[in-house]
Amino acid sequence: MTTIGFIYPDHAAEDDYPLAEQLLGGSDADVSLPVAHIYGTDLHAVPELLDLGSEARLAEGARLLAKHQPEAVVWACTSGSFVYGWEGARNQADQLAKAAGVPASSTSFAFVHAAKALGVHRVAVAASYPDDVARLFVDFLAAGGVEVLSMSSADIDTAAEVGQLAPEAVVDLAVSHDHPDADAVLVPDTAMRTLGEITDIEAKLGKPVLTANQVTVWEGLRLTGSTPLVRSLGALFRTRG
Repeated sequence: MTTIGFIYPDHAAEDDYPLAEQLLGGSDADVSLPVAHIYGTDLHAVPELLDLGSEARLAEGARLLAKHQPEAVVWACTSGSFVYGWEGARNQADQLAKAAGVPASSTSFAFVHAAKALGVHRVAVAASYPDDVARLFVDFLAAGGVEVLSMSSADIDTAAEVGQLAPEAVVDLAVSHDHPDADAVLVPDTAMRTLGEITDIEAKLGKPVLTANQVTVWEGLRLTGSTPLVRSLGALFRTRG
């Protein structure tokens, strides 16, 4: 059994993780994906996000996950990692690894690593965040060598609101904000339930979609050296990377 721990902020779309565990159970993987929650102000605003991703809060998440004895830990929050910038997010992941005693990463780095695994260089971003926060994600991707051809921001203030989006709204957000020259569409909020919609989105787009909870699970598996093939989790999980 491979155990990967996820530190998830507040409550919104954490049920994507047991769904991923269920879908992975039908592959060649035997995985456990426990989730620990940390709490801060539920607002997509820079000061609040810096606080949410602080060393002390993530250390608390690592402590909560310790009972599961994870082989890797991932900070399952895109905005709470990219808001620190590339070097700050690297230091954040390093401090989390130190606190957890195992390899660690974050959703922001997961997007960059997933794009590289798929050979994706130019993307469209369909963000739920306010514009100023979404632009920090664009900057992070650029630092990781991923070019953003277009970026949309739905200007949703809180993760709780994002978690209430209907499946058809999630599909529409991704599909309607494609760019014809983009290799893939990126949907960066872990507060959005996406795992059940990936197949539909990719069928409509005719290209890969990378979503926050999808790449976060994949990143945890990558850290443990396991990349199982699963048809229902999108193009990312159909390549060994």
